[in-house]
Amino acid sequence: MNQWSGKSKGTILGYKIFVYCIKKLGIRAAYSVLVFVAFYYFVAYPTSFKAMFSYFRKRQQFSYFKAVLAVYKSYFVFGQVLIDKIAISAGLRSKFTFDFDGIDVLKQLLSEEKGGILISAHIGNFEIAEKFFAEIDLKSQIHIVTVDQEHSVIKEYLESISNDKPSVQFIYVKEDMSHIFEINNALSQNHLICFTGDRYFGNSKTIQAELLGKEALFPAGTFMLASRLKAPVAFVYVMKEPNLHYHLYTRRAPEFKHRDTQAVLNAYTESVEGMLKKYPYQWFNYFNFWKD
Repeated sequence: MNQWSGKSKGTILGYKIFVYCIKKLGIRAAYSVLVFVAFYYFVAYPTSFKAMFSYFRKRQQFSYFKAVLAVYKSYFVFGQVLIDKIAISAGLRSKFTFDFDGIDVLKQLLSEEKGGILISAHIGNFEIAEKFFAEIDLKSQIHIVTVDQEHSVIKEYLESISNDKPSVQFIYVKEDMSHIFEINNALSQNHLICFTGDRYFGNSKTIQAELLGKEALFPAGTFMLASRLKAPVAFVYVMKEPNLHYHLYTRRAPEFKHRDTQAVLNAYTESVEGMLKKYPYQWFNYFNFWKD
């Protein structure tokens, strides 16, 4: 299987441990715990190790030994991303610095009030995107669609320790498909809907495109919707950089024909590929994405 199961490995206990470390020792000190945590995941999950090794070896063209080390580094960076998310939720946003690259695109989309589709990926730290959006989304016009089936307990805990009331709204994918009505309702109000376009699970309809030199499958629904609405499409990423710094990228998608789903997907994969070439260690799909 190359699709995502819909569940991540994080637990509420793990989040509480990191919150304790962050508050008592500081963010950088909490990073030091990752030396051991990353090693545990490095040796304890051979399936994800193989998937990530294949990504670095075949897709990024790393040497054998560099690819092995890169798997460990990717776990370490992913741990940093999680700690940063917890720290920001716990009210430590001032400890970080940010670049808003393309924020004018988001402001324009909001000011036009024509609705629109924002598409991201599981790279960088997209889960803190709401903190960026909150800077400009004063009317709660941005809705983030998520399929994380463990959202309830962890999200409620993070909200309980947060000093900020989120302005961004979330739409959770449900088995009864009721989320479709929520999406349609938001679009009817000319709001922006934000999806991730790189994961599917179960019997979801898929569409194929090349990413980093090899064909892979992507969820068809996101790109079909983007191609059929007469609304703008943009790609959004939040990438981690050194010294508690983040870089928000927003890029308007090129023009495409109405209902040309493949054109939207091809533009997306080209955009994601550009990010991965710049940030190779921030690919956080720990499964057999390319069926290698």
